[in-house]
Amino acid sequence: MKKITLLTKIMFHICNIGLIILYLYPGSIMGWLIYRDFQKQPQITSDFLSVSSNHTYAFIILSLLGVISFNSKKIVILFKYLFFISIVLEVCHTLIPMRSFQYSDLFGNFLGVLLIFILFNVYKFLKNYK
Repeated sequence: MKKITLLTKIMFHICNIGLIILYLYPGSIMGWLIYRDFQKQPQITSDFLSVSSNHTYAFIILSLLGVISFNSKKIVILFKYLFFISIVLEVCHTLIPMRSFQYSDLFGNFLGVLLIFILFNVYKFLKNYK
């Protein structure tokens, strides 16, 4: 069990650093890797109403890895960090060339963290209820 926890912590930190790099780079690294064009952003699925699906998926993965990685004493800090970084990274786009602040991206970030937060609390409630 400790090996799995250690592996997920390493994956969480790698994903966290990777997400920060992808967010703060002026242009689309993924667009360059796939299309050889820094201006073009790959789209995994179409957006949900006015929420960015790409951002939702990224923060679901990061949040899920965090929940799996850390014990219950650090979960509160983890979620505070995830909500904080989901806002700060999008706000940073106002300062980065070739990037722009978009509410749909911000809502996607927030929704990804919020979904895992809700699922975690439902799981915790059901576990304590038994």
